[in-house]
Amino acid sequence: MLNAILYRVLILGLIATVTFSPPAAAQDAPGLIRDAEIENTIRAYATPLFRIAGLDADFVQIYLVNDPQINAFVAGGQRLFINTGLLLKSQRANQLVGVIAHETGHMAGGHLARSQEALDNATAESIIAFVLGAAASVLARDGSVAAGAAAAGQSMGLRSLFAYSIGQEERADQAGVGFLDRTNQSARGMLEFFQILEKEEYLLPANQDPYLRTHPLTSTRVDFVRDHVAHAKSSDAPDPAGFDEMHKRMLAKLRGFLLPPGQVTQLYPESDTSLYARYARAIAYHRVPMHEKSMAEMDSLLKERPDDPYFLELKGQILFESGHVRDSVAPYKKAAALLPKEPLLKVELATSELEVEGDKALNADAITLLREAVRMDSTNTDGWHELGIAEGRAGNIGNAALALAEEAQLIGDRKTAAMQATRASQILPRGSPGWLRADDIRRQSKADRDGNG
Repeated sequence: MLNAILYRVLILGLIATVTFSPPAAAQDAPGLIRDAEIENTIRAYATPLFRIAGLDADFVQIYLVNDPQINAFVAGGQRLFINTGLLLKSQRANQLVGVIAHETGHMAGGHLARSQEALDNATAESIIAFVLGAAASVLARDGSVAAGAAAAGQSMGLRSLFAYSIGQEERADQAGVGFLDRTNQSARGMLEFFQILEKEEYLLPANQDPYLRTHPLTSTRVDFVRDHVAHAKSSDAPDPAGFDEMHKRMLAKLRGFLLPPGQVTQLYPESDTSLYARYARAIAYHRVPMHEKSMAEMDSLLKERPDDPYFLELKGQILFESGHVRDSVAPYKKAAALLPKEPLLKVELATSELEVEGDKALNADAITLLREAVRMDSTNTDGWHELGIAEGRAGNIGNAALALAEEAQLIGDRKTAAMQATRASQILPRGSPGWLRADDIRRQSKADRDGNG
C-alpha cells in the first residue's frame, strides 16, 4: 500500500499531527516509502546478487526513497537506498538489476565503511534526513509509507560522505559484472544505465542527478562495461522468469501514486486494457477521486486474478481511504492470509480493523496481528504505533506504553521513548520480558540524551 494520509511531524523532538491529501503527500514529501509489492520486487532482483557476493541476503536492508532524482547509495553498513526517480527512469528490469549489482559491489568491498562509521547505528529516517540536509523530518503512519520531508539547505559534508572515489567505482563495476556473470544475468542493463547518466554529464553540477555527483562516471568505466558486454557469455541471457512482469507492475504502481493523475491516464489510456494499465488507472482514479471508476478497474483485475495479494491490498486501501472502513477488512484479510510472512500486510489489516469503531473482536485480532508484525519486523514504526493504540483500547496500559516507547526510540524521539518506557516499567510486572525491555529503552534513551548534551 503506497500512500499516506496521516503524518507525524518530528521537529526538534516535538511531535505534532497534520493531515495531507494523498496526492500532495505522494508527490511533495521526500522520504521512505514502505510498500510490500515493490520491496519484494527489489528483493527478488537483489537476493541472487547478495548471495553470490557473500552477503547475508536476509541481513541487507533495502529502503525506497520517495525522491524524483536518480540516485542509489549504501549507508550505515549493509543498507541500500534506492530513489523512486531511479526506479521510474529504468525501462526494464535488467537496468535496475545492473544498478543493484554495482551497489552490491560497494557493499561487498566495504567502500565508505570508515567514513560512514558514525552512521552505522543511525535510523533509516535519520540517514534520509541527513541526505536531504534536513532540520526536520516527517514520518508517515498508515502502514504504507514512512516519509521524511527535508527543510531547505544542502549539506556539503554529506556529498563527500556518500561520494565514492573513481577507484571504488571501478572496483564496484568489476565486482558487479562478476556477480551478474555468476548469476547468468546480462550486464547490458548496467551499460544502458551508464548511457542514461552520460546524457547528464554536460549539465551544470547543480542540475545533475545525485547519482552522477556521488558516483563519478568516467569513459574508462563505460568502456570497461561496454567491453564486458561485448565478450561475456551472459550478455544475451534473458531476464529471470517473472522479472519483466514484476518490473511493469512496479512502474505502473509508482506512476499511479507519484505522477499527476492526468499524466497517468495519458501513459495508460482507457484503450489500453493490459493488466498494468488497469493497475495504474485504478490508483490514479482513486486519487482524483473517482471511486466508481477506480473500483471498476480493481474488480476487473480481481476477476482475472482473484488471489493476487497486492490487488487485494490495493482494493482494501481504496475502500479504507474512501470511508468504507468495514468493507476494507475483507480484502486486507485475504491479502494477509495469502502472504502470511509479510508484516506490512498485517499492519494494514490491523489498522483497518482498529478503525471499525466499537468492535472488541476486531481490536483483539488487531493486537494479535500487530504483535506478529513487530516480531517479524521490529523496525516498523507504524506497527508499534498501531499496537500502542490497540493495547490501550484493550486496557493493557503497560503494553501500550512499551509499544509507544519502541516507536519513539525508532524515530529518535529520546524524550518520549524515556517517558513511555518509564511508564511501562512502572506498570508491567517487575522482571517480566516487557519490564526488562522497557528498562533497556529507558536506560538507552537516557544514555543517548546525556551523550548528546
